[in-house]
Amino acid sequence: MISWKRHVIALLLFGTAFGYLEAAVVSYLRLLHEPVRLRYYPTRPAGELFPLLTAEQAAAAAGAHGRKVLLTEVGREAATIVMLAGVALAVSTNAEQWAAAFVVAFGVWDITFYVFLRLLLGWPASLFTWDVLFLIPVPWVGPVIAPALVSSAMILSGIWHLRREGTARPVRLRAANWVGILCGAVVILVSFTLDSGSVRAGGMPSPFHWWVFWMGMTIGLGGYASAALSNRAKARATSTKARLLARA
Repeated sequence: MISWKRHVIALLLFGTAFGYLEAAVVSYLRLLHEPVRLRYYPTRPAGELFPLLTAEQAAAAAGAHGRKVLLTEVGREAATIVMLAGVALAVSTNAEQWAAAFVVAFGVWDITFYVFLRLLLGWPASLFTWDVLFLIPVPWVGPVIAPALVSSAMILSGIWHLRREGTARPVRLRAANWVGILCGAVVILVSFTLDSGSVRAGGMPSPFHWWVFWMGMTIGLGGYASAALSNRAKARATSTKARLLARA
């Protein structure tokens, strides 16, 4: 049986390499798109992503290829998720292991992406610099620190789950735990997409909705932590009972 440590190392290596690949692609895209953005927003400070080009501005700049470029970018993001899901599948044997491996790979990819982007472009200027996080199904926007916090929680939870697999105290998620985790994820997603309409229209994002974000984090982490702590308590009770019976 391959140890959980080897699985985690594989996920860390893949996520880090993939983070660099993503940063390299984005650095090329920004170098190509910057002259177009300066045409519409000549006074915008260097390194600032907002305001974004509207669909009409992007179409006018790219001509007949505008829609194709946008669809290609959306396809690239979808392919990213498929690749992360695929490597998680390669190191897992059941659904819970797959979910744990996926969140580890995703979290490492996301954090190292920003690390390498900082090394390649000197961006983001700080953890509170705003970024376009994703485009599916609508633009997700927020300060860099927000997805970094989510990814950190995903990495820690995923590694903890994989570490407990194969032991006498594995974490087993019940339906209520899954509901909590998924509801938390949805609330976090809402915090990233509340300003998608104004951003797509060429506006500036409003102050980040931290209270919505932290509500989602609390619900999601609570859903997982309740399962982890419950299973650990049951395992300790079983172990204590076994020792008492052995002494009797």
